[in-house]
Amino acid sequence: QVQLVESGGGLVQAGGALRLSCAASGNIRSSNTMAWYRQAPGNQRELVAGITSGGRTNYVDAVKGRFTISRDNAKNTVYLQMNSLKPEDTAVYYCNTILPLKYAWGQGTQVTVSS
Repeated sequence: QVQLVESGGGLVQAGGALRLSCAASGNIRSSNTMAWYRQAPGNQRELVAGITSGGRTNYVDAVKGRFTISRDNAKNTVYLQMNSLKPEDTAVYYCNTILPLKYAWGQGTQVTVSS
């Protein structure tokens, strides 16, 4: 069973940047569309960005132009480069496939943006 391990979160000031990584313990298969999600306190988990096996990307409006999703199929890793961070980006970030989910959720990585 594939396990997902997210890392790279931390505390950063508004306007700063972070790069998140999601390492899969097994083959996530290049055919899967992978995605990053986030969940802020009191909110539902929301999809932030997705990337197809062919590299086509999609983002929610709130992060367009600031976040970049990428993947390295050889390393079974998905990345999220986050620039120009805002306090409203504060959340726990998770990766997985798009719905329907194919893997169990990992522990996530906390991103905190101070104003």
